[in-house]
Amino acid sequence: MAINKSDLINNLSKNFPNFLKRDILKIVDTIIDEIKASLKKGERVELRDVFMFEAKKYKSKIARNPKTNEKIFLPEKKLVKFKISKNWKKIINEKK
Repeated sequence: MAINKSDLINNLSKNFPNFLKRDILKIVDTIIDEIKASLKKGERVELRDVFMFEAKKYKSKIARNPKTNEKIFLPEKKLVKFKISKNWKKIINEKK
């Protein structure tokens, strides 16, 4: 089962009825915005015992198109690396 942002907000509002839905939405948006800003700056985002995000920088290079053998310039880019904690990996891979 996949979960999206609206499902997450609905689940949080059911579990925490004292909070208004708009406040939960602000909290979730703030967390996501902070993660984006940190990754954009090249910082590592880590929630201990949960997961880790890191922006990995790839240098520009000249590659080739395998179909036409034409050389292509690829500019520098950043990709997000995600790693799950050992505890979560152990829980997910448990046999029932």
